[in-house]
Amino acid sequence: MTDWKALRKNMVDLQIAARGVNDTRVLDTMREVPRHLFVGRGMEASAYGDHALPIGEEQTISQPYMVAIMTVALRLTGEEKILEIGTGSGYQTALLSRLADRVFSVERIETLATRARETLDTLGLTNISILVGDGTIGWKEFAPYDRILVTAGSPAVPTSLLEQLADPGILVIPVGPRTMQQLRIVEKRDGVIEEHDEGGCAFVPLVGKDGWELPTG
Repeated sequence: MTDWKALRKNMVDLQIAARGVNDTRVLDTMREVPRHLFVGRGMEASAYGDHALPIGEEQTISQPYMVAIMTVALRLTGEEKILEIGTGSGYQTALLSRLADRVFSVERIETLATRARETLDTLGLTNISILVGDGTIGWKEFAPYDRILVTAGSPAVPTSLLEQLADPGILVIPVGPRTMQQLRIVEKRDGVIEEHDEGGCAFVPLVGKDGWELPTG
């Protein structure tokens, strides 16, 4: 029988904490959330490796270290309302749901949203709402959001997401060309927007009105 708990511990200790991530809440949560439930059938044994994995529909579940870096950048206390753009497998969503008060997640691909909802429900995570739609325009109905996390690469920071970010608030988003981006941290305080980049990353494209167009042909 696979010792999933031991695999999670090794993942966090060797891939994340060993690289300098020291946010105790994030590390402890990643030791608890069963990542193997969020990968494709037959890929469970690879779930705790130091890499991204395909989840279907040309989408991926991000490398555990990148998930940790992005989550730490949100500086969560447990009281925040979060907008997540790109539900994907639901793994990042599950982490956020344990680290914040409420998560609103937008996924443009209905099959992924449905699968993620089913997995999240099996874990009893009830503070998550999922919308199938264009994540580049956010989810205006429940704005503003204390934190916004985008899990796909955008050519620029979508204006709609900046408008839906609370003041004060933090937005984390990969920005750059389709093949390689910089992880951008955007902070809004007293009406002033400050941005800085945390380093290179590679995400699937953020497709939508204020992102990339779907490739043709």
